Amino acid sequence: MPKRILQGVVVSDKMDKTVVVKVERKVKHPLYKKYIRKSKKYSAHDEANACKQGDAVLIQECRPISKNKTWEVVTEG
Repeated sequence: MPKRILQGVVVSDKMDKTVVVKVERKVKHPLYKKYIRKSKKYSAHDEANACKQGDAVLIQECRPISKNKTWEVVTEG
C-alpha cells in the first residue's frame, strides 16, 4: 500500500527532531454547499532539524517513531 503524502505549514519547531505541521483541506458543507477549511496538526519527524516555523513542507506516513509521531518530513517547499 502506498504511503500517504500531505502538504502543510510548520507551526512549531521547538522540539528536538520534531515539527508540528498544520494541514488544511476543504470540505463541502452538506446543507449549505459552501466550502469550509478544516485543519489538523500532525507531529512529524525532522532528523536534521532543518525546518523552521512558517516553512511549507511535505510529510509522508512512516512507522511509529513515538506515541504521536507516525509522519516524517520528506521535503521542504
